[in-house]
Amino acid sequence: MAKIIVDGKEIDVPAEYTLLQAAEEAGAEVPRFCFHERLSIAGNCRMCLVEVKGGPPKPAASCAMAVKDMRPGPNGEPPEIFTNTPMVKKAREGVMEFLLINHPLDCPICDQGGECDLQDQAMAFGVDSSRYAENKRAVEDKYIGPLVKTAMNRCIHCTRCVRFTAEVAGTGDMGAIGRGEDMEITTYLETAMSSELQGNVADLCPVGALLAKPQNFRARPWELQKTESIDTMDALGSAIRVDTRGREVIRILPRVNEDVNEEWISDKTRQVVDGLKSQRLDRPYLRENGKLRPATWQEAFAAIAGKVKAASPDKIGAIAGDLCAVEDMFALQLLMSSLGTKNVDCRQDGSKLHPKYGRASYIFNSTIAGIEQADAIMMIGSNPRKEAPVLNARIRKRWLQGNLLTGVIGEQADLTYTYNYLGAGPDSLKQFVDHAPASKERPMFIVGQGALARDDGEAILSMAAKAAQALGCVKDGWNGFNVLHTAAARVGGLDLGFVPGEGGLEAKSMASGGVDMLFNLGADEIDIAPGAFVIYQGTHGDRGAHRADVILPGAAYTEKSGTYVNTEGRVQMGARASFPPGDAREDWAILRALSAVLGKTLPFNSLAELRAALYKAHPHMAAVDTIAAGNAADIAALGGVGGSPSGGAFVNAVQDFYLTNPVARASAVMAECSQLAASRMQQAAE
Repeated sequence: MAKIIVDGKEIDVPAEYTLLQAAEEAGAEVPRFCFHERLSIAGNCRMCLVEVKGGPPKPAASCAMAVKDMRPGPNGEPPEIFTNTPMVKKAREGVMEFLLINHPLDCPICDQGGECDLQDQAMAFGVDSSRYAENKRAVEDKYIGPLVKTAMNRCIHCTRCVRFTAEVAGTGDMGAIGRGEDMEITTYLETAMSSELQGNVADLCPVGALLAKPQNFRARPWELQKTESIDTMDALGSAIRVDTRGREVIRILPRVNEDVNEEWISDKTRQVVDGLKSQRLDRPYLRENGKLRPATWQEAFAAIAGKVKAASPDKIGAIAGDLCAVEDMFALQLLMSSLGTKNVDCRQDGSKLHPKYGRASYIFNSTIAGIEQADAIMMIGSNPRKEAPVLNARIRKRWLQGNLLTGVIGEQADLTYTYNYLGAGPDSLKQFVDHAPASKERPMFIVGQGALARDDGEAILSMAAKAAQALGCVKDGWNGFNVLHTAAARVGGLDLGFVPGEGGLEAKSMASGGVDMLFNLGADEIDIAPGAFVIYQGTHGDRGAHRADVILPGAAYTEKSGTYVNTEGRVQMGARASFPPGDAREDWAILRALSAVLGKTLPFNSLAELRAALYKAHPHMAAVDTIAAGNAADIAALGGVGGSPSGGAFVNAVQDFYLTNPVARASAVMAECSQLAASRMQQAAE
């Protein structure tokens, strides 16, 4: 720690802190445009000027000078800086005046109005008039993709977007062309950006030069109701804020959560908004004479009750989808138990993960933040860039720090960082089973669903656990055996034990004709064979609804309060931001009403009562934002399960990042992004 005096206040800060960070630590407000805590220092906006005592007779850029670079006083006093002297005030006014020379007066029509750093700082640190009357510089707007709109007349060349795409996203999509007054920010040949994180540049832009294109001219910030919630587009559980106007979701923005997503979200998380209202199921439907017709809740429940009475318990099954909240699965589990069936499964992709092997066998044990502690990472049957882009950015962040050994077993892909390609399938993994311990302190395995959602997934999971033990991934104070999930509901379902009981059928067996009656709770990624009577409870007219005999309209993740457990086992709470359309209801409420009609009334009448029962059965669900750690001994036991893997190569679970669930498939924006990505891959192949 180093001592520094800021505006007469002496504080202790790390020597690596910039003067800007030290000033903020002391409670002083320092304006800035180019500086960002998670990006490299550019020092080109000059708005963060401060006065350094004993320094040159001009202000210094506080973002570009570190505390350790400061000279002490003549008698050894701590270095001193001032953030509000006349020199600093005059300098900042001059910088602001220069910034506004070419900035257009677009505030009345600019979407950034109300959330604009330039607007706020011009009020706080600028002057009330300008000495310049010349024509303003005009810059042509650029096409950089379907997600980000440009208004480059407003650009102040802070280069945040350039540094983000180069450093965090790893694609280097954006850059500067020209020099001096001809400098412009653009993509190469004005092509669409290729990153799955590109939407974050709109958040980073301190002016209205880069804006979210799908939300352009939709609403003003002060019109929106803001609700803090959790994302379900992947298994990361990113912290988000859902902004609504009336019953409509207008936009989704990231919230800061250092342990999970820092302050980034993927493009699917951000721009799936239009999918929340397209192709929605807003009333019950009943299939008669091969065609679905609108029905009342009573008619739908009566049809289900008639089929339940005619079916034997061993011919009834239930599959839970990838977007289900824990409360919904718990209610369905209780209902199936009351009907006497053991045919339940939350693994619609056929994954061989099972709670009988212990929690450590199916969670990201080292935690997401733990990636920054790793010194070797092996990815098995996984492409984290598509399965969890924000987690992939965390791996890249660690890779940029240096001294990180990375390897991939599975499909080769551009992960935005270099890695050693170790092979395509189980044979390559087998080489590490009897390997000598790695010469690394904190090695890590990341096992993806591409390795586990196979017929031999159990044998591969066991082999991976054995290899992790051999390499020293599991040791005192470090558990580097990690499973990367792709479904937001999966860990919660495994925690509940939503898997087949003794003699019960798995999801694929149920879907291929193993049952006469199937409850489908939002499972749209599985094909159900003809024959069974299917009750689909979900949100969109997707694959599950097309196969259904009865449709019960449910609530999307933004329309209900629900618990989710992310890939690292962190219990998270999503909040309701709007209401479901038409006659749609929350899933647990539908199941409670249905249970009464079936004569198997569930033991709760409200969400609070349901959660009380849930917490009694699974106490760790009550500890929101905490992780119940897995037992490292379970990894050793898992390694002893054994089995004979087949020889086929691993195929990554996510092939099209933009169309992985019914909400995304209903989104026109995601469809456009998917088409662009496909054409980009085709061009690369040619």
